[in-house]
Amino acid sequence: MTQNSMEMSPGEIEKLLESPVHEVRVGAVSIMDWQARSKKTPAERRKALFDLYLRRHDRINNWDLVDRSAPYVIGSYLSDKPRAILYRLARSKNTWERRTAIVSTYYFIRQGDVADTFKIAEMLINDDQDLIHEATGGWVREAGKKDPQQLLSFLDKHAATMPRTTLRYAIERLDRKQRDHYLRMKQAVSSLA
Repeated sequence: MTQNSMEMSPGEIEKLLESPVHEVRVGAVSIMDWQARSKKTPAERRKALFDLYLRRHDRINNWDLVDRSAPYVIGSYLSDKPRAILYRLARSKNTWERRTAIVSTYYFIRQGDVADTFKIAEMLINDDQDLIHEATGGWVREAGKKDPQQLLSFLDKHAATMPRTTLRYAIERLDRKQRDHYLRMKQAVSSLA
């Protein structure tokens, strides 16, 4: 990260987001992330980055772009604010907006706040996109590190019917006995189909 990128205005970042070259857009979201993470970034710039991300989500259109920037540009900004926007994104027809909804909660998880992760995961549990299955399972697993009992409750409710990819990611850190239990729940339902 250079000093120039830390001073780049949202307008200049938006020009990078306009690029048809994926790597240039990776650079744009990386700059957004660096600025959002910096303790020196003023509140009005954080708001401008948040607004830019949402306004130009059409250019944040791949899993790596979302994962690189959503936790701090969106999640950190919303940490002390209402989070209704995440629920709107979770209901979007756009895959990347749905991924932003769940990935943004990683910032909350790091603060020990897992409620939104589990609520949004519940909304996305039957999504038709594998990239949403992976993100949902992965973020539920991370939330489970902070609140193991809530993870087990979530799995008790959904393991039998959630997509296999989501389940595999969600149970990855459980002990073998627990993993086998939830996989058997899934297999029992699958064999009836």
